[in-house]
Amino acid sequence: MGSILEQDISATNSSTAPAQGSKKVWTTLITNTTYLTGLLVLDYSLKKQKSAYPLVALYTDTFPEEGHRALDIRGIPKKHVKYLLPKVKKDYTNDLRFYDCWSKLTPFSLVEYDRVVQLDSDMLALQNMDELMELELDPPSMGGKGSRVFAASHACVCNPMKKSHYPKEWIPEICAFTSQHDTPDEAQKHGAPPSHGLGMPNGGLQVVNPSNETYMLISDQLSKDTTMGYDFADQSLLGDVFSGRWVALPYTYNALRTLRWKGVHDQIWRDEEVKNVHYIIGPKPWDEKPGEETDWTFKWWWKVNLERLEEEKCNGIDDGF
Repeated sequence: MGSILEQDISATNSSTAPAQGSKKVWTTLITNTTYLTGLLVLDYSLKKQKSAYPLVALYTDTFPEEGHRALDIRGIPKKHVKYLLPKVKKDYTNDLRFYDCWSKLTPFSLVEYDRVVQLDSDMLALQNMDELMELELDPPSMGGKGSRVFAASHACVCNPMKKSHYPKEWIPEICAFTSQHDTPDEAQKHGAPPSHGLGMPNGGLQVVNPSNETYMLISDQLSKDTTMGYDFADQSLLGDVFSGRWVALPYTYNALRTLRWKGVHDQIWRDEEVKNVHYIIGPKPWDEKPGEETDWTFKWWWKVNLERLEEEKCNGIDDGF
């Protein structure tokens, strides 16, 4: 798979203007204002890295009016989407974030676009990633039956925070990133095979060619009792329905902040190679004050956020977000 990805993903960080009539976008889900500051920094960072494509905020009915004003005043395009949940209810009390995560499957249905790259709002673009808009995937006409249905990075299944409710099989020995410890140079360019270990993608970044037929496969699965066994919502479903049939991106596109920690996957992490940081689990950078960061990568986020706030202030925007 490595040679294919070498052809698919350009090593350059330079931005390329989209073709005339191009319908390719970044999207991010927003359901409340808790993650709004994160969304604004994500949008600013994509523009800072000179992406040629817009970020579209996918909002649900729960998104409040002050959130809409914040997006509108900054000229961030938005699109209403329905709140997505499986037919059978599952208790996510230990991880309330997973109630919202099902709606991150929505981009598979956005057929008005040719390519959607879904990003979590707690991300920070450090390099241009426009090459993801050209990554080879199965065409929509294959209806989710091919071998390259979507692209994502692996989920880390090490459970570095030792959360007691995580499945017992989540151990470093079977983590896809552990398999790359002896080949760190390779890990900057290629992901481990999609079937490695638990074969689960991380839902934070998904590269998708929207298709009604592919989305139907997802919708059908949401209607089954099987979802009761999905401890990690959208990414559990994707790993199950499209087992081994997705493109594994290198960690650099979805660099989970915990990978950098000593004893997790610091063997492969290289600050200068990271294209996009993902601030998984709490606290979030905006929960802390600049200069008092508890995670080194939070400093990167605050540097960009302070730059954004200063620029917005000069443009007459000062709404607390």
